[in-house]
Amino acid sequence: MGKNIVYFDLETQKSADEVGGWNHIDLMGMSIGVTFSTERGDYRVYAESEIDGLIEEIQKADLVVGFNQIRFDYKVLEGYSVFDFTQVPSLDMLVDLNEKLGHRLKLDSIAQATFGCEKTAEGMQAIEWYRQGKLMEIAEYCLYDVKITKMVHEYGQTHGHLYYTNKFGNKLKAEIDW
Repeated sequence: MGKNIVYFDLETQKSADEVGGWNHIDLMGMSIGVTFSTERGDYRVYAESEIDGLIEEIQKADLVVGFNQIRFDYKVLEGYSVFDFTQVPSLDMLVDLNEKLGHRLKLDSIAQATFGCEKTAEGMQAIEWYRQGKLMEIAEYCLYDVKITKMVHEYGQTHGHLYYTNKFGNKLKAEIDW
């Protein structure tokens, strides 16, 4: 049996402005979290009331792959747990690409350039949906982000590179070694 890669993303209840800035990510609260486990071969959607199950799945993973999960998603989860998420074997594709390229990329710029698709919404929209009680919309958006994250990782593993668009709209290639 191969190793269990868990692809992961979450959305928050509050924005950075509402909690006193980016130094207080742990106060933002999770609205919905989504994983895809290669061991199970399926997606799981977690409501805030199920956060212990999400944290347990992350703890048991052989590798957690995300996009900005080290600086953001794990910090949100730290608001619910004393667990040290630096102990989790993680590939944060944003961090890896930033180290290689010297600048941050958006997941959307990679998805558009590599697959010709784009995200269905963005984080501030998910916060608004949370206020409106539209958890299904958040779950659908988050599921799609996890699917794109998985596609980007698998493409990079297979091909040794990704494409992205820069701020001028040019399609560029990034060599990676995942």
